[in-house]
Amino acid sequence: MGMVSSTSGWILLIAYFVFVLLISYAYSVGKRKTKLYFLVSNRNVGQHAGALSIAITWIWAPALFIASEKAYTQGILGVFWFTVPNILTLVLFGYFAQKLRAKMPEGWTFAGFIQQNFSKRVHNLFLIENFGLQILSFAVQILAGASILSRLTGIDFIYLSIALSLMPFFYTIWNGIRSSIMTDFWQMIWILVVIFVGIPIVLNNTGLEPLTIGLSGISGNFGDFLSKESLDVFLTFGIPVTIGLLSGPFGDQMFWQRVFSLKGNHVKPAFIKGALIFGIVPIGLSILGFCLAGKSVQIQDTQLTNLEGIIHFAPKWFIFPFVFMILSGLLSTADSIVCAVSSLVGHDVLKRIENKKNIKFSEKKTITIARISMISVVFLGLLIANIPGIKILYLFLVYGILRSSVLLPTIYAIKGIKMSEKGLFWGIIVSIFIGLPIFTYGKLNGINSYIIGGAVLALLASGIISLLYKDK
Repeated sequence: MGMVSSTSGWILLIAYFVFVLLISYAYSVGKRKTKLYFLVSNRNVGQHAGALSIAITWIWAPALFIASEKAYTQGILGVFWFTVPNILTLVLFGYFAQKLRAKMPEGWTFAGFIQQNFSKRVHNLFLIENFGLQILSFAVQILAGASILSRLTGIDFIYLSIALSLMPFFYTIWNGIRSSIMTDFWQMIWILVVIFVGIPIVLNNTGLEPLTIGLSGISGNFGDFLSKESLDVFLTFGIPVTIGLLSGPFGDQMFWQRVFSLKGNHVKPAFIKGALIFGIVPIGLSILGFCLAGKSVQIQDTQLTNLEGIIHFAPKWFIFPFVFMILSGLLSTADSIVCAVSSLVGHDVLKRIENKKNIKFSEKKTITIARISMISVVFLGLLIANIPGIKILYLFLVYGILRSSVLLPTIYAIKGIKMSEKGLFWGIIVSIFIGLPIFTYGKLNGINSYIIGGAVLALLASGIISLLYKDK
């Protein structure tokens, strides 16, 4: 039995769906549905809307759930190694994104840039990395959202996962990335309002003492950056997370799609502002974990630390705006994912088919096929989210390592550093098909040497081999 009735839960979901559907409709009235509009919003997204969209797209499930979980289990150390790399990543990416946009003012995808400069087979690897990433990312959003709503309402997980999968699909299918960015804007505003209202309520009910005690985590062993525990957190969480996060936007079409949707000179400042806005969320939500740890509250499922904090320290009515906040963060990323897949298929894949068969797809046909691709990622992500025993943290770390496989080649390509085509191809092969399995095996079996070795191999192999291997 949940804290609220299942009927109230369904009403909440329907209300949220109507909310985002109306926003999507309001910003699309009278707009002509072209490929340019559907995939890159006519390239005229402004700096402020772009920054809020970037921030909430970067939030997704990890920022909403892992920050508070790490605060509870590993105190300030865990929060530090999650939050700081997140912020720095968006700032760094903004610099490189601006450079690429200058090189490709009419670009659509980064994978397309790779095809132009290398080969179809290298392009295939970037498509595999991107499609794999989007499917796993979608699964994480659905897993997180359905878990917290099931705990709250008592509704079966599978029904909630289906509902949460369909919602972002239905409000983005007609207007593509434009719907995603404009709903992002208002969803991020809502998240900030909930945090700035909710955290003072929590601290007023707990006092500051539990917060300060909880900085060391539930065990009390994670408050010292020079301790043995600090080194363990750095090795087992800090390194793979930092690698995964730094790789994040570089290997992710969700962010490249925003790069090509923004006005040309707004790219870098939008990402810097987005980074600063983002930081408010994990820092704010980590306070819930600190307070629970400081109060010595025992939590059975630490993935839901943030919800437990609201249940213990906030008035019952605050559950509803809090759940709206969670839905905003999760579904804003879910809709970005389906839009990213639509751009990869609607431009890159169709261009390959056009060139091979010497045909030209109409604007209507292009958008139709892009919409069909949205269905595929929704279906596959939903299946993964319903695998028994699947964990948010494991999926987050796995797709983080997947993104890292193309980080260095992406930076080299943008900077104009000469790479071998064969080296690039085989380097990414080694990173994805050797580095990632080693990391995954280590994580599933708790073997630190495999975790670190797999993460480092996935990051470095593609970068080193692409430079050292010489084309004949």
